[in-house]
Amino acid sequence: MRQQAATLLWRAGIAAALVCAIGLLPWLTRTDPALTVLKARSAERDPDPQVLADIRGRLGLDDGPFHLLGRWLGGLWRGDAGQSWISGTDVAPAVLQALGASLLLMAAALVVAALTAALVCARTLWLGAHRRLGGRRPGGSGSAVLAALPEFLTASVLATVVGVQLGWLPALGWYGPRWTVLPALALGLPAGAVLGRLLDDLLPGAFAEPWATAATARGLPGRTIARQALRRCLPGLLPNTGLFAVGLTGGSVAVEQIFDIPGLGRTTLRAALAQDLPVLQAGTLTLVLLAAAFAGLAALTTRLLIGTALRDGALPSLHGPKPTVGGIQRVRDIQPFAYGGLLAVVIALGLPRDPLALDTGERLQAPSLTRPFGTDALGRDVLARVAHGALETLLLALVIGAAALLTGVLLGLLPRLSGPLVDTVTALPPVLVALLVTAVAGSGPATPALAVGAVAWAPLAAHTSALLRQERAALHITATRGLGAGPWHLLRHELLPAVLPPVTRHALLRLPGIALALASLAFLGLGAQPPAPEWGLLLAENQPYAERAPWAVLAPAAALALLGALAVTAAGGVRRPRRKSRPPATEPEQQPRTRELVGSR
Repeated sequence: MRQQAATLLWRAGIAAALVCAIGLLPWLTRTDPALTVLKARSAERDPDPQVLADIRGRLGLDDGPFHLLGRWLGGLWRGDAGQSWISGTDVAPAVLQALGASLLLMAAALVVAALTAALVCARTLWLGAHRRLGGRRPGGSGSAVLAALPEFLTASVLATVVGVQLGWLPALGWYGPRWTVLPALALGLPAGAVLGRLLDDLLPGAFAEPWATAATARGLPGRTIARQALRRCLPGLLPNTGLFAVGLTGGSVAVEQIFDIPGLGRTTLRAALAQDLPVLQAGTLTLVLLAAAFAGLAALTTRLLIGTALRDGALPSLHGPKPTVGGIQRVRDIQPFAYGGLLAVVIALGLPRDPLALDTGERLQAPSLTRPFGTDALGRDVLARVAHGALETLLLALVIGAAALLTGVLLGLLPRLSGPLVDTVTALPPVLVALLVTAVAGSGPATPALAVGAVAWAPLAAHTSALLRQERAALHITATRGLGAGPWHLLRHELLPAVLPPVTRHALLRLPGIALALASLAFLGLGAQPPAPEWGLLLAENQPYAERAPWAVLAPAAALALLGALAVTAAGGVRRPRRKSRPPATEPEQQPRTRELVGSR
């Protein structure tokens, strides 16, 4: 009970610190908040000193940020979130309306994600239910390509092709269920591909457990065994599923912008850009509370699915070394080299070319022998821009991914400390984090990296904590502890060797997502600026010409998809090392060892 109270206090302290940081945002930017509000209200009006003074007096800006924050917090107890600095309307109804739109979009996207995840791991479920799994590793690069597709690019293609050209579904607005289909597909397909890969990674271990063999020997139907295997694996994924849900609610800013959806993410972003402090604080607080609710729901569902096995230490381990199979496995071992070689060839062919050379007479030219990827709207060689942008994008994504893996594992070892942090960090859209970083550190090339790195570790920490919680309840841990092993021995020789491989595979799966987050910031104008050949900026620049010159968009999108396929196939080779078998001890050697174990107990 005392630990739960301490966790609640820690969670409340983090939320309060975040809200206070948001409250200081207009002053951290080192610009006059009254000037920003005036520009948001009327961009053409001159910033007359008398007008600015009048705005400061009406908003109480001269009283300082802490007075405004105290007044806002005092109004929350009465259900009053203040009034918008821009429109003058009450904040609470507007935020609740935006939350309703985001929750509806989140629910539809989660349905799409669940169906996508089911398709990704359908083959593993069928093979495991019929006891034909063998040493199969999670395979297939289709889900990797799907996970690496930028959400804003998928949204643009769906809106243009399905909505405008074919006219099957509405492409703009938010007026009913039919308007949720295309944005739900754009959000749910990448999320479902990642969740499906994580689930596909756990299922072979579940089907290899003794209960599955006993169930098959008793003649239970394969679908029953598959259903129980799903139940066995889901607790390790529930924290990340909750993170996805919160991310879909607040982080789908680009998709909401494309489809003109009045969701919470876009509302918060607009408030941050206009420094509309009451709306920004109310939106951020709503996202934090939503993240805490999903975290509690995930913990409760985990307890219901596993029951008392976590407490009693009666679980087998899902993370033993996997056996390998013959020729098929050798082919899959070659896949990372094939994808990596193809990406290296693209970079090598494009590096000698000039990515900034303009030729307006060759605008939007189709691919040819001299320019294999065609040209963009300014006549620049797309192959050269993709190759030069790869160096910056790939190196930055690798550095951020490595730092996120290290931070996630270290904080995942301390779940009581990291749990509230994970919930809070996940509730923040990367765009809002980028704005906070820009306010504190200033705008520059490092701003996107700092913003993405600040949130990239959270899913890995949640995954580490969930796997450690289950691994500590494994039977072999109980037996090793009974033989006198201490906490550090268990952590070094049993827990970390079991948990690090799946978390490392998860980090590799997240590598394209890190590149996508950087691309999203560039797409929204918060990352690299022209004429830099960064992949996200290439997508943003060429997206208006997607119908006329699709090659200008498909080239950087294909590079991202190739990076996703490379990351997933490389992740399949990260496995727990096999224990070296020791020769059987002779009788004189066995007796002293037995006496030593008995004496230690």
